[in-house]
Amino acid sequence: MRRLLLAALIFLAVGPVPGAVIRYPQEDLTQSAAARALVFAPETGGSMRFVRGWRLVSPHDRFGGFSAIARTAPGRFLLIGDNGYATRLSLDSRGAVSGVSIRALPTIDGRPARKAAADTEAMFIDAASGKIWVALEVVNEVWRLDAGLSQIESRRPLPKPRWPRNRGPEAMVRLADGRTVIFSEDADDDPRGREGLIYTGDPAAPGPAPIRFFYDSAGRGLVSDAAALPDGRILLVHRRLGFNPVFTTILAVVDPADIKAGAVVRARTIGRVPRPLAENYEGAAISVEDGSTFLWLVADDNFNVWQRSLLLQFELADLPPKKAPDSKKAAR
Repeated sequence: MRRLLLAALIFLAVGPVPGAVIRYPQEDLTQSAAARALVFAPETGGSMRFVRGWRLVSPHDRFGGFSAIARTAPGRFLLIGDNGYATRLSLDSRGAVSGVSIRALPTIDGRPARKAAADTEAMFIDAASGKIWVALEVVNEVWRLDAGLSQIESRRPLPKPRWPRNRGPEAMVRLADGRTVIFSEDADDDPRGREGLIYTGDPAAPGPAPIRFFYDSAGRGLVSDAAALPDGRILLVHRRLGFNPVFTTILAVVDPADIKAGAVVRARTIGRVPRPLAENYEGAAISVEDGSTFLWLVADDNFNVWQRSLLLQFELADLPPKKAPDSKKAAR
């Protein structure tokens, strides 16, 4: 019975059904948005220090469902929804929103997006060219888009055996050395962990086969996004479902030096989103400002009336040190 209740909870939380056309009760395409400041008294100490947060709202019918975020410039963000829409906006220190642009991502055949062809779950941007890579569930592909999000420059399916349609590429991060790491949401029910891939070249273009590895989340839940830290490690966002609260978000760090063919990779917990701010966080980005490192998290409201599109900022401080190269201790 408990499994059935959890399955029902997951069904309600994940939003639109894969394969369905994205439909909306109205046709409001107003290009505007607002940010409502969250009132929250942060705890002191720890590696994750809450700075500020907002609830993002818009009359635009396609606004929401955010599953990836990039900070493209100070105060400027790109948000990608799992409905196949991208939102660009600027947010100043007072919470005023400007420069809003909400538009559909390009599709393979140019026709309106269906859930099966638009379930974008992860993203990274090349700072030099502005080109954007996105990972899509259901079709299980990685696409490279031009900087203007107007065309698909290249696309590549994940290697076979393909990951499950709705449990595929959930997090993707470009490392400083040019490699790309992709974590599945829940692929390969293996006792060692969930399957991941690491590419030495462009994951959206023909090239060498990726290296497969396994990630053991150690009870933190399923990975929902990843971002590169300044020290070269990977920050992982985990989403764990329950009843009170429905969503628990746990953050951890992974050293890419541990990723090898067939290896079981483990992480070290650095903190979690405070319970009063609990939501379905699926997008993460890292910024460095005046020597401080900041984490930005965005929540996927699944287009449900009981969920919120929240944008949070945390300062990351006193992170656990990297393991010494000869350390044989498992990360915790």
